[in-house]
Amino acid sequence: MKKTFSLIAALLLVHCLSAQVQDPSATAKQGATDRVNNTTSDKVNKGLDKTEDAVKGMFKKKKDNKPAAASDTAPDTQAAPGTAATAATLNTYQNYDFVPGDKILFEDHFTEDADGEFPAHWELLNGQAVLNKMGGEEAFTLTDGNYVKVAPRMKTPDYLTDPFTIEYDFYEHHGSYGSTIFLNASGTTNDQDAIIVVNEAEVNFSSDAVNLTGSLPASIKDEIFLDKWHHLAIAYKNKQIKIYVDQFRVLTIPDAHFIPAKIQFGGLAGPETPLVFKNVKIASGGDMNMIGKTFTASKIVTHGINFDVDKATIRPESMGTLNMIVQVMTSNPTIKFEVDGHTDNSGTSVHNATLSQQRADAVKQALVKLGIDQGRLTTKGFGDTKPISDNNSPEGKANNRRVEFVKM
Repeated sequence: MKKTFSLIAALLLVHCLSAQVQDPSATAKQGATDRVNNTTSDKVNKGLDKTEDAVKGMFKKKKDNKPAAASDTAPDTQAAPGTAATAATLNTYQNYDFVPGDKILFEDHFTEDADGEFPAHWELLNGQAVLNKMGGEEAFTLTDGNYVKVAPRMKTPDYLTDPFTIEYDFYEHHGSYGSTIFLNASGTTNDQDAIIVVNEAEVNFSSDAVNLTGSLPASIKDEIFLDKWHHLAIAYKNKQIKIYVDQFRVLTIPDAHFIPAKIQFGGLAGPETPLVFKNVKIASGGDMNMIGKTFTASKIVTHGINFDVDKATIRPESMGTLNMIVQVMTSNPTIKFEVDGHTDNSGTSVHNATLSQQRADAVKQALVKLGIDQGRLTTKGFGDTKPISDNNSPEGKANNRRVEFVKM
């Protein structure tokens, strides 16, 4: 199988063959020395040629390293979405068009794991990583590795479908090399087929066939971006990839030239410049474009309307799904929906019934503000009484937490 020796992959190969180094320029320098001494293979040499050209510009190592302060506030046990980079509101996300997949394959908010431990639903492939509290929530902190890699524990080796979506929140430290996702085709084990790197300046997609970069908008770029939480969303369909950072679509890859089957998270990390992320969601399906289409289904099941912890406050990244519902109702002006709220079985039945009703009401209010006649919407909270999956696994619970739009 053809292997990709992209920037980060080449760094790993050098790391495995020599002593651990502290920055990419040192990696490239050591690689050049190895070639002179004939200590590396021809394949590694080809990878190093790419590395030495790329490290000059892609990773911008900062000298002002400021680790984020941790909080000892206990996290809520209900599933929790992330904190936006700025004071984001539904209004700031008004043009957001990302719609998550309709079946959750993996979701982890780290609420079942102990602070200071490695999370149970993940594998450590290289480097070091641990859970640490930030802002009262557990966050996966990758602390050591040139480079570090972790992967979700899945029941099958090739679990991504066409289409699929990925979402998570990440924290960008001063001096960080950026959050990285590794995409692997079916059968790939040690080498990634493509990588996505997000830092304070840009989003880069790199593979043997494609190398594309999209700059972040000025409103969230550079110093504004640092030492804050951000939301990353990725949508894949028929070899096309769309990448969103916060409310912006930053990069579109029209043809990735391969079909991803699994993913890994990681990158270059150190104790003072860790890679930090939380609230990971991987789903099949997605990208439901309903503009101008006649709606004939009996209901729409959504997993893209997120709420604050144990509250009915809608998170701004929910706007993609809300905008999709608006499109359906605008294109079909006679349709009326009952908005149904559903929870998993965490907490008491009474609490879940109340919370699901409040959330259904909040969704109705949001749609009315977006221009839908309130006479076309009713609401009902079902709590945990109508599960569509088991409540014995994280992904089962995640699929049960949903908002349904039932045609009346």
